[in-house]
Amino acid sequence: MNAQLARLLLIRLSIALMGRLLTKKKTMNKKLLFAFVGALSLGTLNLRAQAAVASPSPSVALNLNAVNQYMFRGQLLGGFSIQPSVELGFGDTTVGLWASKPVTNRIAGISDPEFDFYGSYNFKIGDAMTLNPGFTWYVYPNLSNLDYKNTLEPNLALNYTVSGLKVTPKIYYDAMLKAATWEISGAYAYPLKDMGTELDFSATYGTYKGTDTVKNTDREVHSWGNYYSVGVTVPFAITTSSKLSVGWAYTQGWNAFTKVGTDHRAKNTAAVGRGVVTIGYSLSF
Repeated sequence: MNAQLARLLLIRLSIALMGRLLTKKKTMNKKLLFAFVGALSLGTLNLRAQAAVASPSPSVALNLNAVNQYMFRGQLLGGFSIQPSVELGFGDTTVGLWASKPVTNRIAGISDPEFDFYGSYNFKIGDAMTLNPGFTWYVYPNLSNLDYKNTLEPNLALNYTVSGLKVTPKIYYDAMLKAATWEISGAYAYPLKDMGTELDFSATYGTYKGTDTVKNTDREVHSWGNYYSVGVTVPFAITTSSKLSVGWAYTQGWNAFTKVGTDHRAKNTAAVGRGVVTIGYSLSF
């Protein structure tokens, strides 16, 4: 599969999925989804013009991570977890599958296991700036019928790099939960030439708000909150195509609540502050 075909398939898949969701969810925020589809579909305008350009070889990245606890957007979703992933690259198109399986402190009705299918496309709009539309399809096969066993979350990111600092504002919209997330993150690599490695610093701040987070209820269940994360990772090359990484990050969720209809709000007990240690192995070819 070449880059142009992969790109076209990604665009058609995203439009088809969101079209199906729009049919089922007539009350969702249609304007936001149509805006996303429009941004993603812009790539089809120059497919013919690029057809004569030789596509780069596809790439594959395999990753196996272990974390002492699974944190997602400031919420604790499990204890010690194994998190493998596989990612395929076709030029500017990326598709992949990420999974998480908690080994200890499994939280019933949360994430045991979780499978995330994702895709994105990279539009270069300047020497230091790219636009990245994408999506994530979250699948939770063992959740009860009271919960959404799968949800679709389109997203749109803008990446800007200046003096080695990468800044990324990003917006997500979960079409099933009617939940929007706004996030900004930064990344910077500090070289350690004498050691043949680097310090990869990262920081993220985000806020989210959902209006239908529990399935099939008489009254809508709202949820909202804030989160941030700061951390550093050190990669160690084993071969030219494989590396071992060790990282630590502190993640905090706060001002997080749920509310059923017009009832009083209740504190989201999953929103906590935790230090997360990650050990990972990656192989690319």
